[in-house]
Amino acid sequence: MECRVIGMWGGFPKKNGPCSGYLLTHEGFSLLMDCGSGVLSELQNYIDLNDINHVVLTHYHYDHFSDIGAYLFSRLVNTQLSRTTEELSVYGPADEGMQKQVEAVAYSRFISFNEKSQLEIGPFTCTFMKNIHPVVTYSIKIECAGKSIVFTSDSSFTEDLVSFAADSDLLITECSLYEGMDGAGSGHMTSEHAGILAYQSKAKRVLLTHLPHFGDLNDLVVSAKKQGNESIELAETGMLIEL
Repeated sequence: MECRVIGMWGGFPKKNGPCSGYLLTHEGFSLLMDCGSGVLSELQNYIDLNDINHVVLTHYHYDHFSDIGAYLFSRLVNTQLSRTTEELSVYGPADEGMQKQVEAVAYSRFISFNEKSQLEIGPFTCTFMKNIHPVVTYSIKIECAGKSIVFTSDSSFTEDLVSFAADSDLLITECSLYEGMDGAGSGHMTSEHAGILAYQSKAKRVLLTHLPHFGDLNDLVVSAKKQGNESIELAETGMLIEL
């Protein structure tokens, strides 16, 4: 199983730096987690859009889903041009507005999930945990070929996340704020909390994502590593993790 970081900025994209998007592949099957601002353009550096038929959205803040609208029309046009014949399946938290948006465009369909769902998408088994965030948001665990990836998406720290991410081969944890800041109100984690999650979950490799647009990002890594897990690094656009 491989995981390619497409984008990792929080809130809005930087120049040539998309928001949340992660491409998972295994034996020729591809799955996209989140499709935030700037993801669709960057994604095409690594794969043809027609070769991805499944997109899982963690929640409906623009930095995690805004490019899905363009993806729907990509599938519409490319189907009409006979470049693809498979519909685009979009998975997300139950939401009537999102379902209408997806299904208003031909050749796409919407499938909802919740914390009790288990989705079998190609070789990937996806399970979910509800987060602490201003809108309904889920962490995702993806298991394949004996390996596991946990993506927290956006959330305040919670002990439930430690259990959910336990012994993961790759933990992609949000790290929106620096140590000493307060993320409780906005539903985000500091570098200290991300480090505690990394240590207590015993994750084998950790990427800090949903990065802030201010400060020295290296300070996030230093702070997170102080909590005891040394296998922590910043997510970077284009980074490829092989599991």
